[in-house]
This record gives sequence, structure tokens and C-alpha cells, in this order.
Amino acid sequence: MPIIKSAIKRVKTNEKANARNSAQLSAVRSAVKKFENAKTTGADNVEDLYKEAIAAVDKAKSKGLIKANKAARDKSRLTARLAK
Repeated sequence: MPIIKSAIKRVKTNEKANARNSAQLSAVRSAVKKFENAKTTGADNVEDLYKEAIAAVDKAKSKGLIKANKAARDKSRLTARLAK
């Protein structure tokens, strides 16, 4: 554990940011999985889940959680999966 006051604050800040980032990444993965499962089972709300997954990927990119190329790759794969 750090002894310096600013380092102690930094640890707390990093823990909060890590929790927030982990939650947002988990939300992206969950949205993509929901879409994949709905597409596999042939559910009615595939279009809505597709839009939610794309929005989640875009939000993660804008927050800096994933890089631009990964976001583009994920969106491309989701779109190709929807078209199948």
C-alpha cells in the first residue's frame, strides 16, 4: 500500500475507474451475446438487439475502452451476422 497521500488517492481513483470500465465492457459483451443468441434461436427482436449491440460498441469506442479498429471489426461482424 502507498504511504503518500496523493498515491493513496490515485489507488482509489484507479479502483473506481477499473470497476466502471469493467462494467461497461461487460455490458458490450452482454449486448453482443444477446444478439448472437437471438439470431441463433430466430427470435423476433433481432433488429432491436442488433441496434443495441452496435450502440454499445460505439459507446465503448467513444469512452476509449476499445480501439477504433476493434469497434469497426465488431460492427462489421455483427452486420454480416444480421444479413445471414
